[in-house]
Amino acid sequence: MEEPIRVLVVDDHFVVRKGVCALLLDAGDITVIGEAGDGREAVEKARSLRPQVILMDLKLPALGGVEAIREILAERPETGIIVLTAYGLEAQVLAAVEVGALGYVAKTAEREELLAAIRRVARGELCLPAQLTRRVLGHLHARSAGRASEPLTEREAEVLRLLARGLSNQKIAEELGIAEITVRTHVSHILGKLAANNRVQATLYALRAGLVSLEDV
Repeated sequence: MEEPIRVLVVDDHFVVRKGVCALLLDAGDITVIGEAGDGREAVEKARSLRPQVILMDLKLPALGGVEAIREILAERPETGIIVLTAYGLEAQVLAAVEVGALGYVAKTAEREELLAAIRRVARGELCLPAQLTRRVLGHLHARSAGRASEPLTEREAEVLRLLARGLSNQKIAEELGIAEITVRTHVSHILGKLAANNRVQATLYALRAGLVSLEDV
């Protein structure tokens, strides 16, 4: 049996933190390993507890959410971070994704939506609403340039094209007729060659390389 997904909850409001923890309490494959009430504490807890997924508010004292994300991912780039915040903060969400957050869930979301987001991000998958995904990628595409450190193989390019369209590892495996563990290996190689920390950055490369268009993602 697989170990449960280790989650750190970060919010400066005590009641909100406890409410989120309560929502996750009965999810058998998810466990809350800690809480933080400000950005600096979030960085310290991420360092000591090594969570797989962090639910991160952006309006935090001591250290803002975006900067906390930047510091956490500089030390532990494999950490999946989900922005958990109110509507009306799109600019801040864009900034958070730009520094490496993989997901966004509104505080008004249903429990199952939150659980699904945690599971997806734990697998290293992007979890953003379609409209926001297009805005994020369009924003980054307009101001970024880069290339792979070494060429992708034909199979890696196929995997990247499907990844950029938002398919999970399982769906990519089904599409290509290969094992899911093989897809994970390809994704790891792709991220390494692109010097990318996550699927957002890999998708951005796919856009620049013409493997997909904004309409595809």
